Amino acid sequence: MAKIGIILGSIREGRSGEAIANWVKEIADKRESGVEYELLDLKYFNVPLLESAIVPGMANGQYDNANVQAWADAITSCDGFIFVTPEYNHSVPGPFKNAFDSIAEWQGKTVAFIGYGFSGGVRAVEAWRLAVANFSMHQIRAQVELNLITDMTDGEFTPADFKSGLVDGVLAEVEAAVK
Repeated sequence: MAKIGIILGSIREGRSGEAIANWVKEIADKRESGVEYELLDLKYFNVPLLESAIVPGMANGQYDNANVQAWADAITSCDGFIFVTPEYNHSVPGPFKNAFDSIAEWQGKTVAFIGYGFSGGVRAVEAWRLAVANFSMHQIRAQVELNLITDMTDGEFTPADFKSGLVDGVLAEVEAAVK
């Protein structure tokens, strides 16, 4: 059975991404696609800054830090990914990019993007598209953009109904690519 990791790419306290990632997981769990979905919360991996003397691409899947190894093992277990990514300062969040750069297990896997921020996370997604190209990841063209003004009400995540359909469409494309 194929497995898709839904990566929550923010580690901040009070992060909006937690509600968004859980919403994506709920939509995924309702699908009858024969694909397993797992929520991978970056915060709980506690990946340190990339400081190893061994270049990740030369590590052969054996990392010198237990947290990096756990992260690599989780990524290895997935056939594809949904990056739930905030936009910070017109780009990707530093901790997520560091975790991405710390391992080489991304090679050739499928990825789709759900961005969020005050501009829908579009610039973070564009930055991710450049980064994942280095690993020859298969990128799903469709993406979901969530706005922290229009999709939040009094601090609660309240996306418009049609956005569930957008997520469902992205999930269908990732499933088709990993089967």
